[in-house]
Amino acid sequence: MNENASEQEILIVTGMSGAGRSTVANVLEDLGWYVVDNLPLPMLKTLADMADRSGGALPRIAAVVDVRGRDLFADIQETVRDLRGSATVRVIFLDATDEILVRRYESVRRPHPLQGEGSLLEGIRLERERLQELRASSDVVIDTSRYNVHDLSTATRELFSDDDTPGLQLSVQSFGFKYGSPTDVDLMADMRFLPNPFWEPELRPLTGVDAEVKDYVMSREGAAEFLDSYVAALAPVLAGFQRENKRHASLAVGCTGGKHRSVAMARELADRLAGLPGVSVSLRHRDLGRE
Repeated sequence: MNENASEQEILIVTGMSGAGRSTVANVLEDLGWYVVDNLPLPMLKTLADMADRSGGALPRIAAVVDVRGRDLFADIQETVRDLRGSATVRVIFLDATDEILVRRYESVRRPHPLQGEGSLLEGIRLERERLQELRASSDVVIDTSRYNVHDLSTATRELFSDDDTPGLQLSVQSFGFKYGSPTDVDLMADMRFLPNPFWEPELRPLTGVDAEVKDYVMSREGAAEFLDSYVAALAPVLAGFQRENKRHASLAVGCTGGKHRSVAMARELADRLAGLPGVSVSLRHRDLGRE
C-alpha cells in the first residue's frame, strides 16, 4: 500500500430506485469526485486498488451501486468491510416513500428494475425489503420525498463540498409534525412543550425568523433551560461522533406547523452548537413556506 492510501476516500451511493442517486452522482462529479455508475461490486475493489497505485490521482471515488447489479449486490456489506481495511469508506443511502417513488416512475414511464411481471408497487416493496439491512448500516440516509432536484443538489453539496474539513458536519432543520416527522435524522427535539405563538394574533403571520417570535419563544418558561441543557447534553454526543469518525449528523427540531417555535429554537441551537469544537453547522427550515 502506498503512502496515499490513508487519504483515499470511497463513497458508495445506493438506495431506492427513483430516490435521486443520479442527481447525487452528478453533483459529486461537479465537486471533483471520480464517479462510476452501476459498477459491479467485484470491480469496486479493483478500482480501489488502481486508485491506490495512481499516486493520489484518484483520491475521491464515488460508486453508484444498486439492485441493477443483480445477485452481486447481495455482497455489498462484505465488500464495504473489505474496503475499509485500506481506505475511508462511507455509504450514502437515498430513500423516499412508496407513494413518491410510484409518482416519479409514472412520470418517466419506466418500469422498476424488480417489478418483472408484477406491479410497480410490488417491485418497490421487494427492493425495500432487500435493502432494509443496508439502509440500517449506512453512514448517511437522505429521505428525498420532499426534495426536488435543486433541494437534493443543495443537500449533497452541503454534505460533501467541504469533505477535507476535519470534524463533524451537523445539519439542523426545523419541521412541522403535522406534515410528518423526517425519517433521515440522527436526533430529534420536540418544541410543542412551549406555548404556541400561533395563538397570539400579532405573532400569527410572523415566523421564528422574526425577532418578535424569537423573543416570545425564548422568554417562555422552560425555553432557556431547555436550550442550555440540550446543548450541554449534545456536546459529548457530538464529540463522540467525531471520535467514531462519523463525519455527518443531523438534528431535527419540530413543532406543530414548523413555522414558529421550531424555527426559533433551531436557530438558537445552530448558533450554540456551531461553537462546539470540530462542529460545522448548516441550517434549513423544511416547512417554513407552507400555509
